[in-house]
Amino acid sequence: MSETRSPSSLDKSTFITILAWVSIVLAGSTTLVSILQNIMLNLMFPIEGMKESLNSPETQENIPAFAEFILSNVRLFFFGFLVVSSTTLASAIGLLKRKNWARILFIIILVLGIIWNISAVIMQQFMIPSMQDVPDDSQFAALMIAMRIFTLIMALGISLLFGWLIKKLLSSEIRGEFLPRAT
Repeated sequence: MSETRSPSSLDKSTFITILAWVSIVLAGSTTLVSILQNIMLNLMFPIEGMKESLNSPETQENIPAFAEFILSNVRLFFFGFLVVSSTTLASAIGLLKRKNWARILFIIILVLGIIWNISAVIMQQFMIPSMQDVPDDSQFAALMIAMRIFTLIMALGISLLFGWLIKKLLSSEIRGEFLPRAT
């Protein structure tokens, strides 16, 4: 007769425990900030006034399409951050408890993080050149180049870290921690 048991403390890797606690702290903080941002945005921010100014012909000429989309849907955008941060918090707690659904959800969140980073670098390439009211001087141009390089390095570094975490979470050693064991 076989029973399933949860992994004992000897079976639990330090990697998962540390990853879970770091993620709980970070996702808990971002969830709290996202809750406060959503409250503030819905109670104090004049969305209708912003939408009116976005519809003016002067603004239509000077704003990139992506920025216009974000500003037109600012409530949805901030709510999306709340959903992602609270989902990450839930999956991090599940990781700590060695729930397999949490491991899979955490991997999905990491994949989405890689896609977000790559998309952000691509969007930056389209948005910076579309800024028409910028001064035409070499210092500003150098600053823009430095900003692009820094953003690219950060996005690459974070994407590599997320890729490594995905690989580690998919490894048979780690996967074994999340599966029921027969005794």
